[in-house]
Amino acid sequence: MHSLSLKVFTDLNSAGTRRSCFPAQVGRGLVVDQRRRVGSGCWDRGGGAAGRKCWVVSCAVDGGNGGGGERPSLDPNPTQNQSSFLSRSQTYAMLKQQMEVAAKSEDYKEAARIRDSLKIFEEEEPVLRFRRLIKEAVADERFEDAARYRDELKEIAPHSLLKCSSDATTLGIRVQVRSVYIEGRSLPSRGQYFFAYRIRITNNSDRPVQLLRRHWIITDGNGKTENVWGIGVIGEQPVILPRTGFEYSSACPLSTPSGRMEGDFEMKHIDRVGSPSFNVAIAPFSLSTLGDDADTF
Repeated sequence: MHSLSLKVFTDLNSAGTRRSCFPAQVGRGLVVDQRRRVGSGCWDRGGGAAGRKCWVVSCAVDGGNGGGGERPSLDPNPTQNQSSFLSRSQTYAMLKQQMEVAAKSEDYKEAARIRDSLKIFEEEEPVLRFRRLIKEAVADERFEDAARYRDELKEIAPHSLLKCSSDATTLGIRVQVRSVYIEGRSLPSRGQYFFAYRIRITNNSDRPVQLLRRHWIITDGNGKTENVWGIGVIGEQPVILPRTGFEYSSACPLSTPSGRMEGDFEMKHIDRVGSPSFNVAIAPFSLSTLGDDADTF
C-alpha cells in the first residue's frame, strides 16, 4: 500500500472552529497529494457545549428479506454474475477516463459522445439501476419492493451492498473511513485501479492513547485476500489525547474495479506504565469505481 502524507490533528474542545478537508466526491482533477487540497468537503466542530455534529455514516448493509415481499429466484451461477459485474465496472471506468482525456485534449465532440454513452450506461447498469430503485422504493415506503431489489442486487454484485465508508468505536476510540476512486492515477485498460481513503480517528475516551501498528485485510473483486501489517501510520505513531483526533490519507491500488478493506489499529494507553495494548476495529468499507450515494462522512 502507498501512504500519502496528509494528516491533521483535531482538538474537539477548541473554543474556535476547527475545519479539515475531506474528499467530497470523485471528480475530475482530484489529486491526492500532500501539497494540494483533496476534494472540497469540510467538517466543522464549533466551540461551546453543543458544537457541530459529525456526519453519521453507515457500514455494511445486511442481506435477508428485510420485511417481506416476493423473493427473486437465485441465480445458479453467482460466479458468472460477479465476473460480469467486474467487466461492466471496468468498462465504466474506461469510459470515464476516455471522456476526461478527450476533454483535456479539447476534443469536445468526442467528449460529448462518450458522455452520452456514459449516461446510457448509467441508466442500464444493473447496480446503478437497483440502487435507484431501492432509493425510490424507500422514499415511497414500498419496503417490500426495496427488500426485493436489495436481494437481487446482492446476487449480482455482493460488493455493491458495502458502502464506501464505515464507522466503528472500540473502547471510546472512533474510526471513520471514506474511500474514493482516483481516475487520474488509474489505468483500467491495464487492470490498474487506484483508490484513496481518508481516516479520522477520534479519542472519545478519558485516557490518552498511542497508535502503535496497523493491520489491513484487503480483498479484491475476485475474492483474493491480502493481509498487510505495518508500524504506525504514514511513518508515525501518533499520540491522541482525550477529546482530540488524528486524520490522515492513504491509498490502495487494486487489479479489479471493486474490492473491500477492513482491519484494526493496535493502540495502548500511555497514562499508566505497563498498560497492555488493545485492538481498535476498522469496520469494512468498499473500494468501488461506481462509488455510492454518499459523498462525505
